[in-house]
Amino acid sequence: MKFHFLILVPIILLFCAQMQAQTVYATRTHRVTVIVSTITLVQVSSGVVNMTISGADAVAGQDLMTLTNQSTNLLWGINSSLKKITVNTSLAAPQFTLKLLAGSSTQGTAAPQVTLSTVPADFLLNIGRSSGNCILQYTAEALASQGTGTDPHTITFTVQNQ
Repeated sequence: MKFHFLILVPIILLFCAQMQAQTVYATRTHRVTVIVSTITLVQVSSGVVNMTISGADAVAGQDLMTLTNQSTNLLWGINSSLKKITVNTSLAAPQFTLKLLAGSSTQGTAAPQVTLSTVPADFLLNIGRSSGNCILQYTAEALASQGTGTDPHTITFTVQNQ
């Protein structure tokens, strides 16, 4: 029996070695490249802001009437170099004054309050490789001596190189 065992063990080992030699593993490789493009997004949280100056907003005996609205946010996402956001209105000759201030900005530096015109003005500075938001604080000003009317503004926010 020892003799059979001595012959059988090498045969089994030889068979196992041949089985391993015949096992072929197929491998393939390929390249995956992740490319991140420049991302520059800006969004306003609400499409329409209506500001109506009424008797409740006026002080008797004073010519200037003002109304402030903070119901809208500006949101942005930028993954590139230092940028700024400018703001302008489409209304070339407004009857009343409309001002804008970036309140509680989570990134960047808010510029001083801007009186909106068709010429783009700095609104937020020093933003880049960030996402953030701020409150859009609109202030409408009208003089009693200007009478009544409606100023339909289209406000444009533009991300630019700083």
